[in-house]
Amino acid sequence: MVACRIKTRVIAREPIFTKSTFWLTFYFLFPIVIGSRAFNGSTAIASEKGRPNFLFILVDDQSPFDLKIYNPHSPLHSPVLNQLAADGMVIDGAHHMGAWVGAVCTPSRHMIMTGRSVWHIPNRGKQDRNPNAANPELVPSGLEHSSLPAVFNHAGYRTMRTCKNGNSYDKANALFTESRTATKRGGTEETGSAWHANQVLDYLSQRETAGVDDPFFIYLGFSHPHDTRDGIPELLAKYGAVNHSDRRSLPPVNDKQPKLPPNYLPKHPFHHGHPDLRDEVAVSGVWDRRDPATIRNELGRELACSENIDRQIGRVLDRLRVMGELENTYVVYTSDHGMAIGRHGLQGKQNLYEHTWRVPMIVKGPGIKPNTRAIGNVYLMDLLATFCDLAGIDEPETNEGLSFRSVLSGERASIRDVLYGVYCGGTLPGMRCVKKGDWKLIKYDVLDGAVRETQLFHLAENPHELLAQHHVQTNQALTAMTPLPHQCDLAENPDYAAKRAELEALLLDQQIQHDDPYRLWDQAGK
Repeated sequence: MVACRIKTRVIAREPIFTKSTFWLTFYFLFPIVIGSRAFNGSTAIASEKGRPNFLFILVDDQSPFDLKIYNPHSPLHSPVLNQLAADGMVIDGAHHMGAWVGAVCTPSRHMIMTGRSVWHIPNRGKQDRNPNAANPELVPSGLEHSSLPAVFNHAGYRTMRTCKNGNSYDKANALFTESRTATKRGGTEETGSAWHANQVLDYLSQRETAGVDDPFFIYLGFSHPHDTRDGIPELLAKYGAVNHSDRRSLPPVNDKQPKLPPNYLPKHPFHHGHPDLRDEVAVSGVWDRRDPATIRNELGRELACSENIDRQIGRVLDRLRVMGELENTYVVYTSDHGMAIGRHGLQGKQNLYEHTWRVPMIVKGPGIKPNTRAIGNVYLMDLLATFCDLAGIDEPETNEGLSFRSVLSGERASIRDVLYGVYCGGTLPGMRCVKKGDWKLIKYDVLDGAVRETQLFHLAENPHELLAQHHVQTNQALTAMTPLPHQCDLAENPDYAAKRAELEALLLDQQIQHDDPYRLWDQAGK
């Protein structure tokens, strides 16, 4: 083995929601039990109480490796999420498919709402970076009419959403029967995560007072831990962090701050391909700095915001328990995408490393065996099909995602073998990746050909995707980690030329399958 080297279809506007209007009409007229579609030996509770409820929790900008369930070394105190995982299933292979715009949350949230893949969703406002958006065969008009709230409204659910403003599918969001949106990234109860939880608690109290028996679908979205990560004082102190806002100085060093992650670098080995990208140069408290003091403080702020979210989720779950609704409710926790914050010398969400391409996902509910894990190999776009499957609702005709209910039931380990990822919000054609089993390929074709790079990782042996730069002693001294010789990018290692060729072909196949409009420098033309 060689040593690592440092490289110098169209739908009408009228709402036709599902494949079977008969069953939807039936749902309107009668209280349905889902026993006929439930798991084998599943939930007497669901059958007795009728259709299940849903609490969908979506946080903004959270790497799975912030959580102890994915990273036992994480200092994050998250007892509520830890218990949720103990009571349900952790998905180890959950991903967002990617983005064609710097605001990665925009396509991610469109995919959640429509169940469609990254090249088959509409643009949002001036974010007109999807070349397929004008093709009605690939991006049908009126998709909001078959989006998550439309489908569940039509099936007789009461739908409620609280979340941040912007960077989402506005037309679909407007269809929730109750919506309470505001961006809350402050460090007080009124300006931070508690505000979102309070909206749900108020909604539940109103339901109880009015005696509403219809099942609910609640979309509990938090504005944090997205920047600006202004945590509450108590939790900032716990993680040794400050809400740093003076660009002329460094934040103070504190022993309570999280340690640098094992794949930390002071600089990425080559340009990421998106000049003047906000997340890499303009985030308050970080800007373009990657020094240990700045990164450790920002990680502390991230964890302070994440622990506060954990507390707020606990308040909502406690209320559902008191109301007698929790056991008949599917609780799904995830993020719209991951985050770097110093990993690989990057700061934002515009990359395809595991810390950013993967998302956390926990599912608890009727029929799900406690304290279980599965690889899953799911995308966020699979949530709509899964929600419909669990509720006994036919998925909309426009859906492209796959239900992973069979994973939740323990019948299957995953729903697909190959995963595809894209980021091209900067210079084109951008970044692509493909993963099969333990092997992952990432390619970069940016800055008009000035950067053309390929990376190959064996994730079982190199889970942090360590590069040659991580083997430099000055960087090892910062992370207190000494990589093994084989823990590096294997793309130029001749021993793995066949594996690289296999994944190169697999990537092109995935690009073709997903109607990717671009090709990389060394790929065959369209």
